[in-house]
Amino acid sequence: MSGSLERKHGSEDDEGHPTGTSDDYHDTDVFGREDNATIKYKTLSWQMCSVLMIAEIVSNGMLSLPAALAVVGIVPGLLLIAFLGIFALYTSLVLVDFKLRHPEVHNMGDAGMIMGGPVLREILSAGTVIFAVFATGSQLLAGQIALSTLSDNKLCLMIYTGIFAVPTFLVSLFRTLDHLSLLSVLACIGILAAGIVGMAGAGAISSPQPIETAKPSDFYHAFLAITNPVFSYAGHFMFFILISEMSQPKDAKKAAWTLQIFATTVYCVFAAVMYVYLGDGIASPAFSSLPSHWSKAAYGIALPNFLIAGSLYAHTAAKLFFVRLFRRPARSRHLHHHTLLGWAVWAALVLLMNAAAFVLAVGVPIFAYLVSIAASLFASWYTYGIAGAFWLFDAWHDHAGWVAYRQRWGMCLLNCATFLAGFFICVAGMYISIKLIVDAYSSGAVGEPFSC
Repeated sequence: MSGSLERKHGSEDDEGHPTGTSDDYHDTDVFGREDNATIKYKTLSWQMCSVLMIAEIVSNGMLSLPAALAVVGIVPGLLLIAFLGIFALYTSLVLVDFKLRHPEVHNMGDAGMIMGGPVLREILSAGTVIFAVFATGSQLLAGQIALSTLSDNKLCLMIYTGIFAVPTFLVSLFRTLDHLSLLSVLACIGILAAGIVGMAGAGAISSPQPIETAKPSDFYHAFLAITNPVFSYAGHFMFFILISEMSQPKDAKKAAWTLQIFATTVYCVFAAVMYVYLGDGIASPAFSSLPSHWSKAAYGIALPNFLIAGSLYAHTAAKLFFVRLFRRPARSRHLHHHTLLGWAVWAALVLLMNAAAFVLAVGVPIFAYLVSIAASLFASWYTYGIAGAFWLFDAWHDHAGWVAYRQRWGMCLLNCATFLAGFFICVAGMYISIKLIVDAYSSGAVGEPFSC
């Protein structure tokens, strides 16, 4: 198992798909051969990988989509959700191809090392950890809302967050993703069932409301609404880590197809039904617009999803550090066997990531806005823009530079547009997020740190 990341470039067939034998892949990938390992990482089937992808992506972000339709109208809103789903599928497939060409890649930082050396590696690694910790904190707040709703707000909100943080930490402690994949089945069932309950509740309390097919809006409010569906697909930063623990990484595209078909379908149906029945006054999260008994039922069923999604994010942040520390041959026994040092470091990393998420969620009054900034800075690239850079990089090195771009000019233009789309989402998202913070301070909406 190599401890370094060399600039390797796999071969392709005539259609541009990576080739190579399974033995070639396992000889060079991050975990190497695990025949004699006590702790085996490469155990995920593509079905379980797709379950993990669904659990971490289709979560609390779904609850903000109906409010987006209320801003831009149902037709452009649904078209946007569907388009972004297709776009996210394309970038998923590009990420899978890049991973298959470079088996040594375990996370976005490793990909940065191949494309741009140590500096880009540290930037993309830091972005992965920051976004994962912020996403964990966002799930803690979702758990806080659910618990406070279920208990009629009888306790301080910070206490609810702390209560929810404990099981999130414990579930994060699993060393391998195959254990988390079994729990993620519950997460997938939970968020789907919660959505069905929410739609049933909306239909039970209201007749279809007058809705507008499209609404005029200025750039600020329109893009503010657009950010909800954009970041509801944000989860690609975990894909390299997930694929690294698959028994057959070549099947990862099946998982990507399953994820995007499920996510796009659920998003469109949930957003449309909730908006049609609850109208322009629908809240974000959408369950908060339901009567108490329906809201409690929906939040209660969704709780496992919030918990497991938060655990996956914290696990991802810890796993990046853990693998980087112990992937070298001289240290790999701590990665593949039950050693005191290995478990101590793993537990400490998981605790650190969860603690950081908790402190940020309850101690920073503008945390919700910081999550938006983190999503703009990192998710815009990891989910969309960076896929274009991956394709352009591999095409350049695998097909003699400009010759590849001339011969495959259509794909070249598509991936340049993908890169520019990530750049636009990043810049516009940052503008919106900063303006939201300024407006929040101006209106006095910013609370105190560690307050109820």
